[in-house]
Amino acid sequence: RIRRMWMINMKFKKKYLMESRSLSPVSHDGRWNTDADPDIVPNIPRFTPKRIPGVQPPLTFGKKSPLDIFSQYFDEEVINILCANTNKNAVRNLERGRKFTWADVYPEEMKKYIGLLLYMGVMDLPKVRDFWRKKTLFHVPFPATVMSRDRFLAISCNLHISDPMEDAENDKKRGTEEYDCLHRVQPLLDIMRNRCMSIYHPRQHISVDERMIATKARISFKQYMKAKPTKWGIKLFVLADVNGYTIDFKIYTGKSKFASGKGLSFDVVTSLVNRDYLGSGYVIYCDNFYTSPLLFRHLHQLGFGTCGTYREGRVGVPSTKQNALNKRSPRGSIRWIRNDVLLFVKWMDTREVSMCTTIHTVYSGETVLRWQTTEDGRKEKVPVPRPTAVQQYNKYMGGVDTSDQMLGTNSVHRKTRKWYMTIFQHFLDIAVTNSFILHKELCAIHHDKCMTRQNFQELLAAQLTGVPLDGSPRERCDHLPVPVSNTQNLSERASMGRRRCIRCKRSTPWKCQECDVGLCLQLDRNCFREHHI
Repeated sequence: RIRRMWMINMKFKKKYLMESRSLSPVSHDGRWNTDADPDIVPNIPRFTPKRIPGVQPPLTFGKKSPLDIFSQYFDEEVINILCANTNKNAVRNLERGRKFTWADVYPEEMKKYIGLLLYMGVMDLPKVRDFWRKKTLFHVPFPATVMSRDRFLAISCNLHISDPMEDAENDKKRGTEEYDCLHRVQPLLDIMRNRCMSIYHPRQHISVDERMIATKARISFKQYMKAKPTKWGIKLFVLADVNGYTIDFKIYTGKSKFASGKGLSFDVVTSLVNRDYLGSGYVIYCDNFYTSPLLFRHLHQLGFGTCGTYREGRVGVPSTKQNALNKRSPRGSIRWIRNDVLLFVKWMDTREVSMCTTIHTVYSGETVLRWQTTEDGRKEKVPVPRPTAVQQYNKYMGGVDTSDQMLGTNSVHRKTRKWYMTIFQHFLDIAVTNSFILHKELCAIHHDKCMTRQNFQELLAAQLTGVPLDGSPRERCDHLPVPVSNTQNLSERASMGRRRCIRCKRSTPWKCQECDVGLCLQLDRNCFREHHI
């Protein structure tokens, strides 16, 4: 009986080895193959998305304005949350003894506030107060017609996303496992992730990468990344479409208590790539931080294709040096090893490029032009062989980089001492950028000409503030003549509290409401008009 069981096990083992050899012409520990060696056609998962890729209803019905698209992200629910928690925070700050004038903010005023933030992203000035400067060459008249400076600053200082009372309860748990370091942004974080995924469904090729939000706030989850243009800030892991649309994102707050033990990169990708939301057959592109044989095999079992650069020395990566590339290898040299579903490819360009893929063949005839020096010393462009995986990686990996570039255009980001306000500004940038991408998608569907990013944000700011975009702003005039005395006795009003006119030096019962100086307003002299010309 024992011998029979041993023979059965050996039979299955032999069958598995034969299947592996039929799938992998060269052993994992064997020599590197060249592009002249035959390769098999990989089994590519069938592309079956959960929904039709692209913009989702009801945005596809009829033509939509920028405000209609933007309101899918910052809808009435989000505006009401911001108003309610901002009012609660203002009351708490007043009770603490802070000095400012406050009246409850309502949804229409909150929309105007957001519209001004978008306006300031286009009309970039060094400081917020510069938008309300007067009597200067750099005077900007529009913001004062929407909201006074003190009111705008009061809303900015008290703007809050979460309930202040719940924040206080959460702060008491600091240092324990129950403490939530993202509690102050959690309500809007959940809504934004759901909105980004529900309004648009990605196409087949998507990418995963990091994103940095610039801040130097003193928070435990602030990160430093030497290779990024923004070196200090809050790190996000982002899933993006090739057109730059932010599909999903995750704020990195440090080591998670729910870690799988398979590494941070494994947990990040598996949390962002959701089969129940996406469907199957999607191709995931990532850089060498995420690429590992363990992750790629796991995604292959879920029905996803994968492609990415990899680091030497990772577990499961070929370590053999037989027939490998070296510094003397000519440009365009290709080496490869197939191990089960994984294909490891090395390509010599300016330097050695290492790729791992589960859906591509080694080489299908693609070439790329590179400068080379001829025998007579001249430089000319010559075609150089390029592996299929490299060509596809260069084509589809830039989704997050495209998204970052678009987010940096006309961004509402400004320096602030509150880290959660930095995240709020980033959420606003995501909503505007995604809205602009949806606008381009809808224009392509209806065969209309789409706006530029700047024109889109300008029109959206005008619609949020409730003014026409093509109309010149009428500046609110507070320079009005008012009587000096407020007494109710008409006979005493002309004689009590007279002031000296600052122009003609005569006594006058009139003053300017804004300038608060005495000015004559008589039939034979109009010092008020002469002073304000």
